[in-house]
Amino acid sequence: MITLYSYFRSSASWRVRTALQLKGIPYTLVPVHLLKDGGEHLRPAYKARNPMATVPLLVVEEGGKTTRIGESLAIIHYLEEKYPEPTLLPGTLEERARIRWIAELVNAGIHPVQNLGLLLALEQEFGASPDVRKAWAARWIRRGFDALEALLPETAGTYCVGEKVSLADVCLLPQVFNGRRFGVDLEPYPTIRRLAATLEAHPAFVAADPHHQPDTPAEERRP
Repeated sequence: MITLYSYFRSSASWRVRTALQLKGIPYTLVPVHLLKDGGEHLRPAYKARNPMATVPLLVVEEGGKTTRIGESLAIIHYLEEKYPEPTLLPGTLEERARIRWIAELVNAGIHPVQNLGLLLALEQEFGASPDVRKAWAARWIRRGFDALEALLPETAGTYCVGEKVSLADVCLLPQVFNGRRFGVDLEPYPTIRRLAATLEAHPAFVAADPHHQPDTPAEERRP
């Protein structure tokens, strides 16, 4: 049995939901609200499962053994090894390296400096206003998008690297969602916009979308 602890708006959780959908892996989703009552992820019961107190968290119960895995890319690499088809790392050695580069540019270069925990710390410890927090997040997202827009035309076909969905795409679309949330103008990023439009129509990405999750508030749901 596979259980995914997730928050509907978490872009890292979205990555894992997408990977599970792409690979056709059945799973049970357990919502963890990052804002309700100070954050359900900070409760002792959850921190006992994941000491970093973040989502996503994957729990695999198999053959009497329980395996817990945190951090989205660690989870996805686990799934890639356990369920290798369809692969999220297709292509040549060089293409797979580019896929990982794009994924890490999002995962390590953009996401950590605009995620919820950092923005709350800016507010609680440094008195940053909502406008300042939004401007901070947008500033770092633009920096990352500038780099992505320079890199992607070298490899982009239908998807980030060629004609097959990959880990790069799994990371890209949730970050575009975040860019829109923080008011980033996407007009200077035509390749990113084209790829995002393609991914937004892909059934696996639609199923994993924040607007379609069990814990999505009614006002944010879409058909």
